[in-house]
Amino acid sequence: MRIRRNALSIGAGLALTAMLVTASTGMAAPRLTSESRAVTTVTLMTWETPATNALIDSAMAGFMKLHPTIKVQRINTPAADFGQKLTSRVVAHQLPDLFWAGNDTEQQYAQEGLLYDWTKYAQSTHTSAFDVKNFAPSSLTNWSVSGHLYGLPSLMNTYGVWYNVAAFKAAGLPLPTVGWTYQDMMHDAQVLTAKATGSGPHYGLVGPPDDPFSLGEYSMSAGGAPFQNDIINPTKVTASPQFIQGVTMYQQAIAKGYVSPPNYDTSNSPTDFAGGKIPMLYGGQWLCAAWLLSPLKFQYGFAPVPIVSKRVQPYDAVGIVSAKNLSNPDAVWQVLQYLDTTAWQSILVGSPVAPAAYVPASTPYFNKLKAANLTSVANAVNYELTSPVKAGIRFLPTWASKAQNIITAQWSDILLSKTDATKGSLAMASALNQLISQQKH
Repeated sequence: MRIRRNALSIGAGLALTAMLVTASTGMAAPRLTSESRAVTTVTLMTWETPATNALIDSAMAGFMKLHPTIKVQRINTPAADFGQKLTSRVVAHQLPDLFWAGNDTEQQYAQEGLLYDWTKYAQSTHTSAFDVKNFAPSSLTNWSVSGHLYGLPSLMNTYGVWYNVAAFKAAGLPLPTVGWTYQDMMHDAQVLTAKATGSGPHYGLVGPPDDPFSLGEYSMSAGGAPFQNDIINPTKVTASPQFIQGVTMYQQAIAKGYVSPPNYDTSNSPTDFAGGKIPMLYGGQWLCAAWLLSPLKFQYGFAPVPIVSKRVQPYDAVGIVSAKNLSNPDAVWQVLQYLDTTAWQSILVGSPVAPAAYVPASTPYFNKLKAANLTSVANAVNYELTSPVKAGIRFLPTWASKAQNIITAQWSDILLSKTDATKGSLAMASALNQLISQQKH
């Protein structure tokens, strides 16, 4: 499941019966004429690995047993070719009935009039298996365009710090947990750096904030303004005093050598953590999926993004959307519901990469983690998934790549103290606001 922070995203529900699904749309049950008994084919395009696609196929086989008049046909698309094939289908006006999408793609395609509007279906469906009130906080809001719901968020990324339990105990430090603070994290990083032995660079924490959005989380937690004033349609960025305070904190930690610098190559960091070489690693929950298949030789844990005082966590979602011109939206809606709720309960047990945006569907995922003695991971992911206040981790509008160029040119120098924290942050914010202003004309 291709979900990651840098652009670019799970109790148990009950299986739908044909009668429940028909009732859920709020429409009268159709008479079973010979025409209505004809099989409807619903095409589905994913970016998953072969192993995960096999789990999806199995879940869809279960769906088709419940709905014999609907055939789900998955379009085989390797992850590396997904973007290119999707673009080709847009040009050819051959978008699938259902396809995976990042939040940015969903926003862009919806605004271009390419997607089906599921708002009425979603608002009128209230069954034991599906109800919009059960989605994670902010997930539906940030999947909407002008109040309309073009598809459904499906999986949610969470972020935090992976830690080596033995390293913490050897240093005499309490283990990180839900609700820990930035002060706790920086203190732990400093102590762990001092306790390190052997040759080569040692950092108590690997993975500094690779973008200013992380400091937006710090700012909001400290009572300041978010970095971007809106997740899906930002019109302004702000380098608040609290934001600058967070930047200064990281500048000092990097300068003193207990947090890795932004120019540090982190491509092998998950492997180094798995080898016991890194005591704390910033990353996403998806790293655990590989470690479940090949268990590490030491005990490890996961803590969510720290706080200053207010609970603020990152927002990052992927989802499922539909082509605008559907020949049978009733049938496609049944598949979409099932995929986003019941299907994840089996898929995520075999491929535990992320929690479902539809919170009840995440129960088997969390049980899988707890059964593997990874309760801290389950607690951290659930804490972030259900956090009522979330901050965006990237720009989503079509001008995002231009904004990223500005960030790339300035952010590393700010963290490396080559630029004053206040002057550098305000200059970057000014350049971004100028870019945003230009988009309005």
